[in-house]
Amino acid sequence: MRKEKKVANTAVQNTFKDVCVVGLGYIGLPTAAFIASKGIKVTGVDVNPTFVESINRGEVPFVEPGFDELLKDVVERGLLTARFDQVEADAYIVCVPTPFKGDNHEVDTKYINSAVDAMAPRLRPGALVVLESTSPPGTTRNMAEYIIEKRPDLSLNEEDENAIFVAHCPERVLPGQIMEEMENNDRVIGGLTPKGTELARDLYATFCTAELLTTDATTAEMAKLTENSFRDVNIAFANELSLISDRLGIDVWELIELANHHPRVNILKPGPGVGGHCIAVDPWFIVSAVPEEAKIVRQAREINDGKPSFVLDKVEKALSKSDNKRVAALGIAFKADIDDLRESPALGIVEQLAERNPETTVSVVEPNVDSLPDRLAAHKNIELADFTTAIESAGVVVLLVDHREFVGIDQNLLNGKTVIDTRGIWR
Repeated sequence: MRKEKKVANTAVQNTFKDVCVVGLGYIGLPTAAFIASKGIKVTGVDVNPTFVESINRGEVPFVEPGFDELLKDVVERGLLTARFDQVEADAYIVCVPTPFKGDNHEVDTKYINSAVDAMAPRLRPGALVVLESTSPPGTTRNMAEYIIEKRPDLSLNEEDENAIFVAHCPERVLPGQIMEEMENNDRVIGGLTPKGTELARDLYATFCTAELLTTDATTAEMAKLTENSFRDVNIAFANELSLISDRLGIDVWELIELANHHPRVNILKPGPGVGGHCIAVDPWFIVSAVPEEAKIVRQAREINDGKPSFVLDKVEKALSKSDNKRVAALGIAFKADIDDLRESPALGIVEQLAERNPETTVSVVEPNVDSLPDRLAAHKNIELADFTTAIESAGVVVLLVDHREFVGIDQNLLNGKTVIDTRGIWR
């Protein structure tokens, strides 16, 4: 591994006059905006018309604190433009989803392939293509080979005049903290060839002020999976402790607080499960690649995937003892203070609760969305409500996400209610 600090901005900008970012979601759009903020012309490509139209108005199509001013600035200065169709560029950054498919949780590369289909006709010799999407080892190589399949006149041999360069640089930012982490987090960068690594390092040096850690593409892919699997395993330990404590009649929050007074112990907090586009997905890519070896990784995933069922059972048990068949479900995002619903355990709990208990009305309180997602709106017994109305009318209150709006409430509002606090904020 090589560690390198940011290179001179002027030289790098001369290398990359036009950059294209494919996929303008929670990672792609901030990446595009940060590069554009350094004076480089950036084109963002996305298939979502709502996103494209919103971005071209300088409006952020999702919740990200502090990002709106940066986006508005680069759009108004003509440095960032969003569109549906592909363009020619010096460098491409692919930030599309990589969901898993099937019982073996193998990666579904349909979005990567679609990006290549649109990009391939526009590629010219010397271009750099970086895959940011989190993916199993070997995906970057497979993407490169698919490019050559589409454009056999190009080459992956860096010595050839018609060579293109391919690398992997996994994203490392946390939704809700992108303004701080996009520039200041270290990046792992791995090319298929030394020249590809060098070019990708130069590209990220345009806006990243932290260390740029260079390696090969496969190791870079595995690094991201390892980071998120480490976190998943630690969350699984906390979630398993909550199951054990429930059986033994112990307050798990007190237990963890006491244990964490040991100087070398730092147990995380349990919750209703694990969500988001990374931790809930990435470990399965390791399991699918090496199923015989990834025993702890698999077990952690199964514990965390099973936690929503535990929460759902507690809610249904509470409902069976209550004459009031209304539930206030607080939060459906996958984490606090954002609007991101991807792989959200809270959303799944609400959906299953409504499906399994058609006589129950579920009042959802989610301060970061204006309307219910389609999968919830399809149920007649799910409604979007304000906090006070939902609490007053409910017999059972289940806190699923620790949004700041829910912390420090007047707990007198909960008198007479059965409260299930999956985040431990109302102890």
